[in-house]
Amino acid sequence: MTQQHPITPPPELVEDWIEIAKPLPQRPPNPGELATLAARWGANQELDACCEWVSQFNYDDYSYQERLRAARRCSKPPSLKEQALEALEAADGADHPVVATVLTADQHALIRRALESLPD
Repeated sequence: MTQQHPITPPPELVEDWIEIAKPLPQRPPNPGELATLAARWGANQELDACCEWVSQFNYDDYSYQERLRAARRCSKPPSLKEQALEALEAADGADHPVVATVLTADQHALIRRALESLPD
C-alpha cells in the first residue's frame, strides 16, 4: 500500500492542467507548462498551510499571516529604505502617554544600515 503525500492535487485539477498545458487541442500537453502549474499549486498549498499555522502568533493586530504571504509572493524583496520605514512605522511611539519611540534591536540595526547606506 502506497502512502499519498498530503499535498496531492485532485484528479479533476490534474485534468484541467492537462487541458491548459496543451498548445493545440490535438497535441500533447507541454511538460514545462504542466510542471509549472503543478509547482505553483503545490507552493500555494504549502503557503496556505504555513499561514494557517502562523495565524496563532497574531499579537496586537500584527498579522504575521499577511507578512508571510507578502514576503513569499513578492516579486522582489523590499528595499533597505522600505524596510527601515516599515520598522519605524511598527515601533511604539507618539500614541503613548510619554512620546518615545521604542525600537527592537533588529529595527535599530535595520535603520542604522539604511542610514549608513545613504551618501553623506
